[in-house]
Amino acid sequence: MIGFLISLFLVGIIAGFLARLLVPGRDPMSFGMTVLLGVVGSFVGGFLGSLLFEQTLALRPTGIIGSIIGAVIALLIYRSYMSKRTTAG
Repeated sequence: MIGFLISLFLVGIIAGFLARLLVPGRDPMSFGMTVLLGVVGSFVGGFLGSLLFEQTLALRPTGIIGSIIGAVIALLIYRSYMSKRTTAG
């Protein structure tokens, strides 16, 4: 269990950093938010992978490539939410 959490944290660091690097624009996120972005991206990538390659729908972590793709998607959703929030309020 501890090994899983450590690997999830390390993948979160890498995927979150690379997602912020790949998507142009300014993101005022802390280090913790970047890790959280990568971890959420890992689960989003796992969900999309299960949709594309398997019949069962499962929310599970995935490898680094799927995590980066999921983190990019999560970052774009986060930006969309934050832009609506700042223009509405």
